[in-house]
Amino acid sequence: MREVAIIGIGQTTVEEHWETSLRDLAAHAISAALTNAGREMVDGIFIGNMMSGMLSRQESLGALIADWSGLLGAEAFKVEAACGSGAAAVHIGTMAIASGYMDSAIVMGVEKMTERSMPEVTAALATAADADYESDHGTTFVALNALIMQRYLHEYKWKHTELAPFSINAHENAMHNPNARLHERITLEDYAEARMIADPINLLDASPTGDGAAALVLVPLESLHGSIVPRIVIAGSAAATDSIAVHDRRDGLWLSAAHASALKAYGQAGIQPADLDLFELHDAFSIMAALSLEACGFAERGQGPRLGLDSELGPKGRIPVATRGGLKARGHPVGATGVYQILEIVQQLRGEAGENQIEGAKIGMAQNIGGSGSNIVTHVLKRL
Repeated sequence: MREVAIIGIGQTTVEEHWETSLRDLAAHAISAALTNAGREMVDGIFIGNMMSGMLSRQESLGALIADWSGLLGAEAFKVEAACGSGAAAVHIGTMAIASGYMDSAIVMGVEKMTERSMPEVTAALATAADADYESDHGTTFVALNALIMQRYLHEYKWKHTELAPFSINAHENAMHNPNARLHERITLEDYAEARMIADPINLLDASPTGDGAAALVLVPLESLHGSIVPRIVIAGSAAATDSIAVHDRRDGLWLSAAHASALKAYGQAGIQPADLDLFELHDAFSIMAALSLEACGFAERGQGPRLGLDSELGPKGRIPVATRGGLKARGHPVGATGVYQILEIVQQLRGEAGENQIEGAKIGMAQNIGGSGSNIVTHVLKRL
């Protein structure tokens, strides 16, 4: 298998792009990534997207985006894995390059969410749950996470406000990311007084939706011989699944797919958790941040919030997370999120993260969660 390098990155801001269509968002990110890579054409395009059929009334994204981006002739496919669609596209693109089937690929994620009503968006997001046994009974995606969080607070005796550092850190980091959705610092008091959505999840526990697109250009590392571009490689790319319904899991407070995919990615990269310089976790809800840290080996079970309370998650902490705002403040354009996470690690490893820069960053990990933990993809990136 060949080593895979990321040589180009491009993104749009995450916001309400009222004047920009899904195809235009995708084309903007792809154009920026190709320019950054110094390329005009690729062999294939892999597009992470969850809800284009429901919210944009548009499927067949492969042909649509290849055409609109001026890349007709390239193989192009949509990849769907609920909220993990972006990283799933990266995973498949990585395999295509590593296997030798392709010599170049665009991997991108795109989602257009803000032009539909909230009930429509909520219904679309609920398709990440079990239709027969969860969503058809009125359980929303937020409600499922609220049930998990309720049990977690009860089981491990945490106060709700003790999860506030996850959101506070994300908002602070987003202040220096021009592509982030929210540029507002928050305090513990703001968190404690935020409007309740689904008890115990309040407005500041949850990530905002938005429109956005992010893209990467992948090539074999061996093709960079003699080139001066930064050598950022995908050292680990792994995925795992758990039951789609939370009630079917052996343990509802353990992200088994996060644990399994992280272990595999660590093994591929030849590292341990302590070797990571940053971790772009999937903080769609603050409870998911705590569970991810535990599943990936950064905290004992039930002790994820301790890392935030001990200031271990900030830019100078033991394991910096959400270094560009995370889902919580950069925003969560669902199918694009996994690509944004990896793009932000590339920025860190290149030394291009500005005031968010993690000093000396050489190894980073991104973990993208589909559903309530049913389909999880983990990537480890290294700067050589």
